[in-house]
Amino acid sequence: MPMEAGEIERLIRESIPDAVVTIEDLRGDGDHYAAHVVSAEFAGKSRVQQHQMVYKALKGRMGGELHALALQTSAPGS
Repeated sequence: MPMEAGEIERLIRESIPDAVVTIEDLRGDGDHYAAHVVSAEFAGKSRVQQHQMVYKALKGRMGGELHALALQTSAPGS
C-alpha cells in the first residue's frame, strides 16, 4: 500500500519537531515523492547526516511502503 504525503510529513515532524516539510507527489501514484526539509537541527551536519536523520524519522518505511523519495535538506538560511 502506498504511503500518503501527510504520513511522510507527520513522521518527519515527530522526529524533527522544528522541520519545515514540503512534500510533492512526483507521479501522482503515492509511491514517488520529493521532499524538502529545512531544520535548525541540520546546522553543522553534512548532507549525508541530514539525510540519515530524515530516513531514521521514516522508521524503516523507505523501500517498502515508500518506494522513492528525492530528498533535499538544509538548515535555515543555507
